[in-house]
Amino acid sequence: MKDKEVKEEKKVHDQKPEVKKEEKKPEEKKVDHKEHKQDDKKGFFKKKDDEEKKKLQAEVEQYKDKYLRTQAEMQNMRRRMEEEKVNLLKYEGEELIIKLLPTLDNFERAIKMDDTNLEDEISKFLEGFKMIYGNLSSTLQGYEVVAMDVLNKPFDPETMDAVLAEEVEGVEPNIVVDVLQKGYTYKGKVIRHAMVKVSK
Repeated sequence: MKDKEVKEEKKVHDQKPEVKKEEKKPEEKKVDHKEHKQDDKKGFFKKKDDEEKKKLQAEVEQYKDKYLRTQAEMQNMRRRMEEEKVNLLKYEGEELIIKLLPTLDNFERAIKMDDTNLEDEISKFLEGFKMIYGNLSSTLQGYEVVAMDVLNKPFDPETMDAVLAEEVEGVEPNIVVDVLQKGYTYKGKVIRHAMVKVSK
């Protein structure tokens, strides 16, 4: 009998550790809960990292945009400088030509005196003026200096200065009726406006 009781006690004693094993299960759940918290922390840092990445990407885009704009501005500056150089070379003698134009005007005025039946000696003297005027005029034409043809044409403020206005029968308003001083272009550029009288 005693042996039986001892065996039964051993069985009961052997069963106790099994119960303890079952009691450890809630602790394992706690470990799982800790891991879940760690995952939450990782997710928080991931969000922070993502925000920082977005900020950095936005900054990179801004710098790219600034770089491209700066490059475009530099190209525009180079183009403008090249155009200015070309224009400087193209209109190189402009100042000299402008200074010569009054001399050309004076020659024209002197030549017109020949039409007023002057004495033969003065007339011969003016012939020399005509030759000088012709040479000077052809030289300037060789450099693309051209007198503007504005007589009997509509007034254009881009190429003319209206000095006088007069009513003229049979002529529409704002038509050039007289040229007081010729206007000139140099390689297509207006270097002196024509001084004109226009109809009212």
